[in-house]
Amino acid sequence: MNHEYSLMSLSPIYLDNNATTPVHPAVVEVVARCMRDGFANPGSRHVAGRRARVILEDARETVARVLGADPDEVIFTSGGTESANQALFGLTSGRPGVIVQTAGEHPATLESCKVLLQRGFRGHTLPVDSRGLLIPEAFAAVPWSDVRLVTVILAHNETGVIQDLSALSALCQEHRVPLHVDAVQAVGKIPVDFRRLGATALSLGAHKFQGPRGIGALLVRHGVKLTPWMFGGHQEQDRRPGTEAVPLIAGMACALEIWESEQSERTAQLTHLRDTLEAGLKRSCAPVVINGAGAPRLPNTLNISFPGCDGEAVLVALDLQQVCCSLGSTCASGAAEPAPSLVAMGCSPEIYRSAVRFSVGPETTAVEIDEALGRIARVIMLARENRESR
Repeated sequence: MNHEYSLMSLSPIYLDNNATTPVHPAVVEVVARCMRDGFANPGSRHVAGRRARVILEDARETVARVLGADPDEVIFTSGGTESANQALFGLTSGRPGVIVQTAGEHPATLESCKVLLQRGFRGHTLPVDSRGLLIPEAFAAVPWSDVRLVTVILAHNETGVIQDLSALSALCQEHRVPLHVDAVQAVGKIPVDFRRLGATALSLGAHKFQGPRGIGALLVRHGVKLTPWMFGGHQEQDRRPGTEAVPLIAGMACALEIWESEQSERTAQLTHLRDTLEAGLKRSCAPVVINGAGAPRLPNTLNISFPGCDGEAVLVALDLQQVCCSLGSTCASGAAEPAPSLVAMGCSPEIYRSAVRFSVGPETTAVEIDEALGRIARVIMLARENRESR
């Protein structure tokens, strides 16, 4: 009974910010105020509709400014998954050819590509090295004359590894091939500049940076034809039908502005917390393997393997200890498949089966990290003892 009470009395420690983030209090206030004052349809031709339209376009300008785009290049969507789908299907409406993607892409991209393959397209996968970084020498093997689209993840949701896309972007421009950048995990964590990336399209979702769920955006370069795959009204310049969710859009713009104003301090804070957790687990849970070590990583992400343990069992045990974390992409949860990114990096089964992802956030505290270290260490020690006793 005392043991049960001790578990129930533990305070939850949230280390799963790559899955979703708590909404910033200021964003909650903006959304609530907009629901009250900007409730009207922004397409309506009356004073209430015009008020909503002003809020909508102000938010569009904010998103564009922070991300290095023009306002009319911003299309509002329901989130990162829809944005990726819209890019992949909207940019491949011509004759089938080759779709180039990186190994270990997010399910929103992988599943869309599977559908395109069923429609006659062919796939070409760009390999990554043991750190999870693209291998520039492999670009020469791409059949550029037949490529219809390149899609690449900027910052990986599972490992946090950040890609340098300059060489790949230059090749896409040279061969006049559209480039879609999945920046869902990058926006709101590192600076992202649409123009400098040289992307044709870029997808993002607000709930990854303390914005509301159910809203995102797709940036599309001027002059690019994007074939619609949803049909209805003429919203978003005929590129995405449906009445715009003005309160959520305003909330996303607010969250981006908050990140922009706190960028330096937040990056330093997240990096310190992530590094403290990493160093502590190296000391208390050795042997461990840091997946993506040696590569540029998001300041908040730690993907770590505990050889001798089963990641699924560790996740369940950590949940009982009120430590919220994950095995990788939440969009693929429930599947027993190993994380594609770790397989692509050449990790052994012992490494990818024992991997756990911890992702800190702006609300994570140093006290929580210290407490989490103790709880994680106990779980790993017990897991290894149980394995040895079998």
